Amino acid sequence: MVTNPQRRIALIDAAIDVLAREGTRGLTFKAVDTEAGVPRGTASNYFANRDDLLRQAAERIHLRVAAEDADSAETDPEARLAQLMNLLLQRISDDRAGWLALVELRLEATRRPELEVILTKTLRDNLDATVRGRREGDLPGDDLTAVLLYYAMTGLLLEHLTLPDVLHDVDLDELVRRFVHRSLPRT
Repeated sequence: MVTNPQRRIALIDAAIDVLAREGTRGLTFKAVDTEAGVPRGTASNYFANRDDLLRQAAERIHLRVAAEDADSAETDPEARLAQLMNLLLQRISDDRAGWLALVELRLEATRRPELEVILTKTLRDNLDATVRGRREGDLPGDDLTAVLLYYAMTGLLLEHLTLPDVLHDVDLDELVRRFVHRSLPRT
């Protein structure tokens, strides 16, 4: 078994890029080798088979699409939350391939129970981290607010990154601000 961790990550990232561009049908060892710019046969030395490659891509995908922690100078809690959500939108938009590959993996997971298990855990962990982040960041709202915003953003990202012309006349920053405002419990 080959153990160069940097090359393995580069191959997995190449697989994610192939998934985004070609879908699961286009994901071959040859396509990954070409995308990664490595000699033909390299990917097959790192992954037992295509299922192994898909599994490892599913395990890594959250690192590609995860938002980085960002400090906000905003003092108004609602405005700070909106700013953080807009940063998330920008971060994921900047790695469109990562998000599209995640969509491809989600679809493939409906046909592959082992992939469904991996993605369910990865996405559940992400949702839990979102709820925990709201608590630890002393952001407004409650746990339900975090869940509502998570799924509002998921839908917005799906539309924005797959069919952007649907939202061509929408100010996304303002839309996110309104998501935040309307999701917060009123006292």
